[in-house]
Amino acid sequence: MLKQSKSILGIMLVLLAVSCQEKADKNPLLSKFDTPYQTPPFDKIKHEHYMPALDSAISVARREIDAIVNNTEEPTFENTIEALDHSGKLLADVSNILFNLNEAETDSVLQQIVIEASPKLTDFSNDINLNPELFKRVKAVWEKRDSLKLTPEQMMLVDKTYKGFVRNGANLSEADKEKYRAISRELSELTVKFNQNVLAETNSYKLHITNEAYLAGLPQSLIDAAAYTAKQKGLEGWVITLDYPMYGPFMKYADNRELRKQLYMAYGNRCFKGNEYDNQKIAQRIANLRLELANLLGYPNFATFVLENRMAETPERVNQFLDQLVAASLPAAREEVKEVEEFARQLGFKGKLERWDWSYYSEKLKNAKYSYNEEELKPYFQLEKVIDGVFLLANKLYGLTFLPNANIPVYHPDVKAYEVYDGSGRFMSVLYLDFFPREGKSGGAWMTSFRSQYREKGKDIRPIVSIVTNFTKPTDKQPSLLTFYEFSTFLHEFGHALHGMLTDCNYSSLSGTSVYRDFVELPSQIMENFAVEKEYLDLFAVHYQTGEKIPQELVQKIIDSRNFQAGYFSLRQLGFGILDMAWHTITKPVTEDVDRFEKKVLNPLDVLPPVKGTNMSVTFGHIFEGGYAAGYYGYKWAEVLDADAFELFKEKGIFNREVAQSFRENILSRGGSEHPMTLYKRFRGQEPTIDALLKRSGLKK
Repeated sequence: MLKQSKSILGIMLVLLAVSCQEKADKNPLLSKFDTPYQTPPFDKIKHEHYMPALDSAISVARREIDAIVNNTEEPTFENTIEALDHSGKLLADVSNILFNLNEAETDSVLQQIVIEASPKLTDFSNDINLNPELFKRVKAVWEKRDSLKLTPEQMMLVDKTYKGFVRNGANLSEADKEKYRAISRELSELTVKFNQNVLAETNSYKLHITNEAYLAGLPQSLIDAAAYTAKQKGLEGWVITLDYPMYGPFMKYADNRELRKQLYMAYGNRCFKGNEYDNQKIAQRIANLRLELANLLGYPNFATFVLENRMAETPERVNQFLDQLVAASLPAAREEVKEVEEFARQLGFKGKLERWDWSYYSEKLKNAKYSYNEEELKPYFQLEKVIDGVFLLANKLYGLTFLPNANIPVYHPDVKAYEVYDGSGRFMSVLYLDFFPREGKSGGAWMTSFRSQYREKGKDIRPIVSIVTNFTKPTDKQPSLLTFYEFSTFLHEFGHALHGMLTDCNYSSLSGTSVYRDFVELPSQIMENFAVEKEYLDLFAVHYQTGEKIPQELVQKIIDSRNFQAGYFSLRQLGFGILDMAWHTITKPVTEDVDRFEKKVLNPLDVLPPVKGTNMSVTFGHIFEGGYAAGYYGYKWAEVLDADAFELFKEKGIFNREVAQSFRENILSRGGSEHPMTLYKRFRGQEPTIDALLKRSGLKK
């Protein structure tokens, strides 16, 4: 009988194992990725796989957490802090794939899956952070950290883990923990909805032109792209969309003022029309919920809560920093607007210069002053050559090589996958490049990871990194020719990718770009400096038809014109940062409408007339959907760092391997393993000042 019982139990266990294996076999997200470097099997993943995989991965992660909580041994760094960092890897894989594809290759079904998944993930996260027994173990290690002989990286992980629990409600009463759960759950749902609304509004608009006269002023490349887009949509004539590679050039070159206004209004009133995609109440609700969350945790506002873990440290310091730059930028911006107005009148313009006139007349003034036209540059920046040039820069600085691998599955035919190796032949990363706009892709440009780097049981798990942009598409008449801005954007995002690919840490929560938000833009923005170095451009920037190198006089035009309207563009960027801080330093819920709130903040910075019916906040995805809430100032903060840091490259030579190796060792490879100012000073030998930035931008002589 006993033997029979064992036999039946054994059979049941075998059947259970078989059932689980069959489940995994049928769901590629739950099977071991049988792909090069265990990259996601995009070619096998279907929509119906996500929720079962997510539920299963959450169950696995819960068991991993239970094992830590139920460990009867005294809490140690290894069995608590390190074990926590190593937990949830399957869940991270599944959720990274889901959310990255929702940004880069989504549809209505996937968007609904994300809406369903987000609160589940928030609930799971809250279950961890609000688990009193787990926090008790974490706190026990944190309290004795100074006696544990930890490395700086281990000490950082202990501190980050403990603070993470506290900042996510671990010290709250049971009643307040329930409030925290409800707030964070609603926030996760609202931020997803905010992003989906912006994408829907962007995709829903098209300017259909059938009269060729309305194309006056447009460069041939944009006319060809508009014709190609119309053809793709089954229409005659030309179609201009709100994707920036079309919107930006149209506003800059179109002679037809009414069409410029029409397109400007369409871009500026997205999610601001009171329709199903309106984000006004969503933005207001997000800001108010963040205030409520901060108050619950003992902070006067959300910015104070966020900046506790930033280089800037306090809202007061951020606002002082922004005010310094506004003081330098606003007078210059006002003079620049006067100059454009006077120039426009010389060309016969009458009336008041409006925002839809600004790019048009600014471009004409720029061309008159410097004989500089962005269209002149585009033939020298064929995308394929630019890719070679960016890869070559990484090789000259860090010894990296990039090998295309067509056997690595991709999520769209536009995407290309590369293996990345360093100078010693060591495999560093898989890199995906995804360049062109499409209806399933969010606007803008970003770097992301499908897997972070970490070490486990002595094995170095290398990262899987992706760069996603919305660059000028090829047409049936010419290849993809990038604007100088697009080229600079590629360098920027590639800097983030280097940060992700060259990381050399032990723990995933500290590796790569897992650094303070106002430090994360240093590796990206420093790369933009190379965009105007002739020594670098000569390596790849050749005319796509003639093979001629980019002429010195054209590079000089870029350099001469680089500070054109530096005050205006600085002020515009500062306005974003100030608006962000305004939304996140509120100390009582906002009850006035979003537009009135925004106008109060931005009116003192306006150098052009405000436009009724448009609003920035309702599409400000960086702060209402992305991770830059109370952190948008970080772009300017990082400009200070990158201007100061690149001075060293200029002093020693832009390809100086010693300087590059120091930047790699002290910045790129270290992730968030130490305080960023410690890392920066180790590289630079000093703290930065704003002087280098003001000099570079021409705002200080």
